[in-house]
Amino acid sequence: MEKFTVHKGLVAPMDRDNVDTDAIIPKQFLKSIKRSGFGPNLFDEWRYLDHGEPGQDPATRKLNPDFVLNQARYQGASILIARSNFGCGSSREHAPWALEQYGFRALIAPSFADIFFNNCFKNGVLPIVLPEAQVARLFDEVAAFPGYQLSVDLERQVVLKPDGSELPFEVQAFRKFCLLNGFDDIGLTLRHADKIKAYEAERIATKPWLNNRLIG
Repeated sequence: MEKFTVHKGLVAPMDRDNVDTDAIIPKQFLKSIKRSGFGPNLFDEWRYLDHGEPGQDPATRKLNPDFVLNQARYQGASILIARSNFGCGSSREHAPWALEQYGFRALIAPSFADIFFNNCFKNGVLPIVLPEAQVARLFDEVAAFPGYQLSVDLERQVVLKPDGSELPFEVQAFRKFCLLNGFDDIGLTLRHADKIKAYEAERIATKPWLNNRLIG
């Protein structure tokens, strides 16, 4: 998982409450047995005018010119601001996969659905909760200033605005540690690879019948 320390990026607005995970990545794309390739289908039903299915070439599809991520001023955005209860609905981990693979590193909203919030941290995406009034102000500033960018400093736990002001946010210490170091669940386990290998070697040496039983 890619480390998150300080990220500066273009901001795109998702001006809707209660954006659920089926809107983030529609159910038909969950058929894939891979963990990659979901970026082109992020917000698929809003982003395209035609119905999408796995395996389609995005270049052959009809873009919805009114959808925010299709507008020229938001191309290359890596920070998404949203309204309340972002990521509600089913617990599919494909939702943060799609956001991350599209290019988003941070999400800012007044509130997130709990399971989605947790899944973001496990997949290298930082969800930031800010007061509703601050988020509303960000929406106004993004609309008023094309090319609007924010910087997110995870170590200091602040969002830095173009005028130099800072918006502090809270993040649980263990989640912060994992993001700063790029540790997903597998990465956390592999920190103890030497101990795991030593345990397995000892088990084989002292209880070889268990190893034979597993191989058989």
